Amino acid sequence: MDLDLDFFPDVTLAVVAGGQGRRLSGVPKGLLRVGTGTVLERLLGLAPLFAEVLLVANVPEPYARFGLRTVADVVAGKGAPGGVHAALVGSRTEWVLAVACDMPFVRPEAIRVLMDARAPEVDAVCFTVAGRVEPLLAVYRASLASPWGEALKEGDPSLRELLAGGRARLLPEEALRAVDAELRSLVNVNTPEDLSRYGLALP
Repeated sequence: MDLDLDFFPDVTLAVVAGGQGRRLSGVPKGLLRVGTGTVLERLLGLAPLFAEVLLVANVPEPYARFGLRTVADVVAGKGAPGGVHAALVGSRTEWVLAVACDMPFVRPEAIRVLMDARAPEVDAVCFTVAGRVEPLLAVYRASLASPWGEALKEGDPSLRELLAGGRARLLPEEALRAVDAELRSLVNVNTPEDLSRYGLALP
């Protein structure tokens, strides 16, 4: 992996592990095998770009051997929005790059595009593909933790709904394709068919 990019001292890499992969025999999806290692190890290859790595996991034991600072959901039972919120609460930096634990092909160049799109008037930067926001390869201001926490306590907003209520910069699909023509950075693995398609294996 080519990490010949800037270091981002104001950003935490947050790997959102979420729950078990029910369609994949209940395995922790960060431990799916890709090449000679796991998806989580592949994502940790990005760690030199960031001030810190944070793992969001309500069941942290399967990941204990990685020695990562780990946080659980602050507002329970909210799925991915709760996971991203937990990362924002746990962050020690101004910004958080949230990445799902089942995304094995995140490219540093895609991260650079997100980072370069940050601005004082922006609280979140996400890609859009086919008109849909992609909130689990996205960068967020940690200061969103408070308003998002209140919204999660009051209801069940999706990440897209939370983003719609703030100052989000939505990057067009072409911005990602310029550095990742096949959009592999957004691939996530949920089913046995995905394992076969992308060459992964169960632990």
